[in-house]
Amino acid sequence: MSSYATERPAHTGPAPETTGWIGMVVFAGIMMLVLGGFQIITGITALNRDEVFVVSPGGTALSLDYSVWGWGHLILGAITTLTGVGVLLGQTWARVTGIVIAGMAAMLHFSFLAASPLWVSILIGMDILVIYALAAHGGDVRRKH
Repeated sequence: MSSYATERPAHTGPAPETTGWIGMVVFAGIMMLVLGGFQIITGITALNRDEVFVVSPGGTALSLDYSVWGWGHLILGAITTLTGVGVLLGQTWARVTGIVIAGMAAMLHFSFLAASPLWVSILIGMDILVIYALAAHGGDVRRKH
């Protein structure tokens, strides 16, 4: 038997309290889905059409073959997408992985601070917000039984 108002078993007592941060946790999960999808598309493009990424000699910080770059993006995109699904399902492993991904992104963005200070500051702020939402309120998404 379930209670219509909470869709929880009627004998379990009142539903646990959720906070207003659940929206940010859902936002973090959806952003991971979107960013993971972009990474996958970038990886597939780098693997199949390396002429799309034209860089002059010495124009990159790392000297990598496009197939290595493509596979890296493809794998990172798959991990990010699966993490986004896990966050939306309230999985603890996904919260931890999402925090790691957002932390790495913040450090990567920081390395570009001199090139684009306003945009990078916004991105770092979003990364920190995602980390806080997942760390402090990520359990709000989990369905309680």
